[in-house]
Amino acid sequence: MIGGLLSRGLFNMVSVLRWLMAAAFMSDSDFKGAAFPIGTAAWPVLSAIDWCAAASRHREEVSRLTEGTIRRRTHGKSDPVEDFLFRYYRFSFAKLREWHPPLGIGLEASSAIPEWFQKPPYEERNGVLHASISALTSDQRDRLRAILELLISTRDRQPNFGCYGLHEWAMVYRGTEIRHRGSTPLRLPQSDIDSLVESRPICCSHFDAFRFFNKDAIPLNRLQPRSDSRILHEQSACIHANMDLYKWAGKSMPWIGSALWLETYRLAREAREIDMRASPYDLTSYGFTPICIETSAGREEYEFHQRRLASKAQTLRQRLIDSLQSMPIFRKEKAGENLAG
Repeated sequence: MIGGLLSRGLFNMVSVLRWLMAAAFMSDSDFKGAAFPIGTAAWPVLSAIDWCAAASRHREEVSRLTEGTIRRRTHGKSDPVEDFLFRYYRFSFAKLREWHPPLGIGLEASSAIPEWFQKPPYEERNGVLHASISALTSDQRDRLRAILELLISTRDRQPNFGCYGLHEWAMVYRGTEIRHRGSTPLRLPQSDIDSLVESRPICCSHFDAFRFFNKDAIPLNRLQPRSDSRILHEQSACIHANMDLYKWAGKSMPWIGSALWLETYRLAREAREIDMRASPYDLTSYGFTPICIETSAGREEYEFHQRRLASKAQTLRQRLIDSLQSMPIFRKEKAGENLAG
């Protein structure tokens, strides 16, 4: 297909590379019958029919994934796994339902353009909508650079598969500050929880988990991560660091495209489930069996899931890194790194 487009002069090599990148970040169904030949040498373009269909499929999938959370919220109820992600990360349902292509893909303008395509960073030229990086402020560029640097350092740091999810236990140590006390009971006596925290090495590398430790558990952690030292500690085995890919992808929108963001959301749901199943909370009423890390068998089970999630997360992390590094504002920096290497 690509050879034919090149031979007919419809794309130059730069646009072909953009097409390949888009293909990596959008679902296969988004490309079935896609009308890329209407594109220019600078921008491969999805026809209005194709991108509207992709947007509809995306909206339906997000609605399916979030309908339970929305229903419970309407009735004043809460699920400590699924609903947590929308309380903790603060991305709205509406934002997640919006569909965006990755940077480098234009959209044929139609008579019914969604509201989010009618404001920066989107602009329309000659009947084609595309996101323009010229809309980025200096602060926004700095934020994307900081995200990219954190993703790279997390990817490259030696993973630690020996933490066994003890951060959740350190949070409820001595029972004075139990975050989910109102909705979820503990599955063990407080004395058993305290004994485990005191008997096992705690090595939490994630600031946003560490900051919720009970004050008496803070000195027990071998690391003392701070908000401004994430880049020095975060590592790819960490359940919370992998769950955070949803946050970093969301903060990188619309440049990375909705397909990748939605994949990080699915991973975050999986990670949150393992996080809570390995905690001292009793989630059986929500349909979750515990991972009893107070036993050797439970620790083996936790590590199995931790490695499984870390493998998925590294793939998504690399895709997010590649997507950000492909932006013109970082492309020269990436080229410099390659030359230096």
